[in-house]
Amino acid sequence: MDEEKRGWHEFNEQTIDALIEDGTDVEESHIIEHHFACNNFERLEKAAVDAFKLGYEVAEAEEIMLDDGGLVFCFDAIIHKKLNKETFNDDTDALIDIAQKHSVHYDGWGTYFIQRDN
Repeated sequence: MDEEKRGWHEFNEQTIDALIEDGTDVEESHIIEHHFACNNFERLEKAAVDAFKLGYEVAEAEEIMLDDGGLVFCFDAIIHKKLNKETFNDDTDALIDIAQKHSVHYDGWGTYFIQRDN
């Protein structure tokens, strides 16, 4: 396993542990948004197609102006999943492979806290 994937696996574990510790409802599927960015729209679009083929909903690409005046395009690959570290590691590996294939940047994932019903 390469260093990038190892780093994201650590992030997955830390983030999932923090969500669980904070009390998110682990019985519910969470909306998971994986982030991609690139300064070349065509490469980003090809990565979006590959993410879609893996079953992700692909959000419309956005154009963002950086502080240095540069321009970057980004999109989210969205899926609903329960918080399972092994599944997240597998998903992250597949998405990093897509990013590397198309020379775009994989920028991690985020989700929303789900309040438990007591």
